[in-house]
Amino acid sequence: MPLPQIVLGSRNKKKIGEVLDLLAPFGFEVIGVASFPGVPDVVEDGDSFAANADKKARETALAVSRWVIAEDSGLCVDALGGAPGIYSARYAGEQGNDAANNEKLLRELADVPDEQRTAHYVCHAVLADPTGRIRARAEGRCHGRILRDYHGQNGFGYDPLFLVPEYNQTFGQLDPAIKQRMSHRAKAFAELIPQIVKLLGN
Repeated sequence: MPLPQIVLGSRNKKKIGEVLDLLAPFGFEVIGVASFPGVPDVVEDGDSFAANADKKARETALAVSRWVIAEDSGLCVDALGGAPGIYSARYAGEQGNDAANNEKLLRELADVPDEQRTAHYVCHAVLADPTGRIRARAEGRCHGRILRDYHGQNGFGYDPLFLVPEYNQTFGQLDPAIKQRMSHRAKAFAELIPQIVKLLGN
């Protein structure tokens, strides 16, 4: 019996690429929500990463009548009280403008000493069944520090500013294969994938 098709509730091509790479070894057919014309964008108005992930998964599943993986992720900076947090993608006001978001973050942290620029990425990932019921969830975190300037061209979002202490490199510098093993998204999916296999695997 073939494995059911899973829809990824995201239109972010780089994020979709990361998730596809994580799921590829398990044989699931994964397609982005953009493959379904007419499915509206989900308004991310939850008060937490979990609430936004749940809403994206539930509404997308009901719209496409498929199993759906959705996740919400972002950067939490300690000196900013956890900001940008759930507003990471629109921190500077425009959804997905990485350059503007990074520049705002650097401005906000301009007077913060290096040792106080600690931060962590969070990813909350869920799986909804075709009726919109959440059937699995997991959360991953990756801790680091925000630098004062950009390093590296890899990744997206705040990656060129986020230093990973274990490697003394930013996510923008790290080899993508290393990031795939130790990022917040990788950690979340390391917990979510066994649940998906148990639910949907042969």
